[in-house]
Amino acid sequence: MSLYERSHAVAAFLQEKTKIKPQVAIILGSGLGGLIDTVKIDAEIPYTDIPDFPKSTVEGHEGKMVFGTLAGKQVVMMAGRFHYYEGYSMGQITFPIRVFQALGTDTLILSNACGGMNAKYKIGDLMAIADHINLFPEHPLRGANDDRLGIRFPDMSEPYDKKLIQMALNIAKEQGLLLHTGVYAGLTGPTFETPAEYVWLARMGADVVGMSTVPETIVARHAQMRVFATSVITDLGGIDGHVEPITHEEVLEAANAAAPKLAALVTALVERM
Repeated sequence: MSLYERSHAVAAFLQEKTKIKPQVAIILGSGLGGLIDTVKIDAEIPYTDIPDFPKSTVEGHEGKMVFGTLAGKQVVMMAGRFHYYEGYSMGQITFPIRVFQALGTDTLILSNACGGMNAKYKIGDLMAIADHINLFPEHPLRGANDDRLGIRFPDMSEPYDKKLIQMALNIAKEQGLLLHTGVYAGLTGPTFETPAEYVWLARMGADVVGMSTVPETIVARHAQMRVFATSVITDLGGIDGHVEPITHEEVLEAANAAAPKLAALVTALVERM
């Protein structure tokens, strides 16, 4: 079957499990699954039960799809995403976005844990992604294009929706929350960056670096979905080349600590859409 047919088959399978017709899809990053606690849940479906779906293998990623309502809007959430470093292809990583497209979802919200290079950032800060630098070795749109999914050469002049970013900045101000805006660099992982890599990334204009988000954003824009993405700064790599040792456990700890702030921001954003 074609990608179009496979994604629609999975969408039909999911629609048999829930009455929710999601307007908004939310993909939760490392340690940020607590946002599910804010959702009035209609159905929870493990990835292992969904046809054609990979499974999440990373600690901090639960591995289930949740349908419900958040701030009066019908939503679908992925508790746990798939990463290139897990051995999946770009097609597998971004297949959920195609399923969301088949479900009729028009807005995608992404979150991730990341390392910060900007000297103004501190561990626990949130950053709305205004743009990205794609450093993945494989492009998610590589291969034959299916016009039913999107055009061959999609415009990327506004990968992250400016109106949603401004709305989030307004909400953050009301909530007394510091919300940066900046550029996200996407690398494959699973290693954290070396001191020289942090310097290189900062010099090319990146404020943060992570191992996800970029492929999903590209496919969502190909599908004509609006995208809003936030990064939680969980570790720092200075532009002077000084890097403190970091573990995945410390990343999860920092992400969990920031989760309530992110949940409040996203809930208010969804409410105002």
